[in-house]
Amino acid sequence: MESNNVILVNQKLEVIGILKQAAKLFAKNPSFIIFTVLTSLPFFFFLVYYETFLQGFLVKTSQILLQRRYDNFRYNWPIPFESERKLDKGFSYQLIQLCSLYLLPLHLFELSTVLVIVDLASKIYREEEIWMTFKDMVQRPIHGTTLRGSFVTFVYITILSTCYLLGLIWLVTLYFVVLRNPLCDVIFGLLCGIAFMFLLRIYLEWSAMWNMSLVISILEGVYGVEAMALSNYFSRGNERRGLILMLVFFVLGVSLRLSCLLFGCLGSERWIVAQIGLFCLGNALKWVACVVYFHDCKNRIMEKKVDEEVGKKVEAVDENKQSS
Repeated sequence: MESNNVILVNQKLEVIGILKQAAKLFAKNPSFIIFTVLTSLPFFFFLVYYETFLQGFLVKTSQILLQRRYDNFRYNWPIPFESERKLDKGFSYQLIQLCSLYLLPLHLFELSTVLVIVDLASKIYREEEIWMTFKDMVQRPIHGTTLRGSFVTFVYITILSTCYLLGLIWLVTLYFVVLRNPLCDVIFGLLCGIAFMFLLRIYLEWSAMWNMSLVISILEGVYGVEAMALSNYFSRGNERRGLILMLVFFVLGVSLRLSCLLFGCLGSERWIVAQIGLFCLGNALKWVACVVYFHDCKNRIMEKKVDEEVGKKVEAVDENKQSS
């Protein structure tokens, strides 16, 4: 068992291998699946409420932004002041409420779920406690220092990711409110599309690093800026794998929303419950994959350092032989 553990942890995994190991980790311990589902229930119920509110907000916003203003000119040019007039005080209140829900309770519920998933997933992946029972998982304590330190790191991540997401939203809004014009749709759409894809790629690369920093805070006891710096160190040379890994879960999340629009289920309570259920399942799998990704990156860095030390010793021996 111990030799198998060493082989498993020291494997150099690509994205597909990381996803396979994450899926196998759930299969190793059925109690982990049950415990993950139960600990995700508060996050699930809040997401159902939040998603219902969000979809209604998006429907109203899209109806306003997609309206064209016709006048005596040949061109249909949406004027920002016209769109601003339609965004009444009720809209502003809903926007503030949506942002408050996103910044505070949503992330706190997610953090409480991530703390449990990451800690147990690491133990099971490294086969330290593969046969943990459900009772062992319930009684497993989370130290106050780990909780406070992980919260600090999570606050950093939330601020950075929110600022970047606001930039992406501003770019999309700029196209719909200011730049959208029949004669220039193709040009402006192409320019905005290129800029959006470029920023999205950077966001996904950084998301992999940010997620790893939270994993480091939970498992290694390094918090805040130090955790993000260590995550950046472990991510060197692994940026492409992190990008693809985050892209997989990003595409899954977008596919859920697009399927909702495609089948006309936007606002349907049953579909929202099913959608959030799948999202929570994907979220759990994502964080387990982040644990596997962290251990793999850490092992590669350690192996590289060992190889460098061995290389220096070999060079020193060769120099001594030549001098003698």
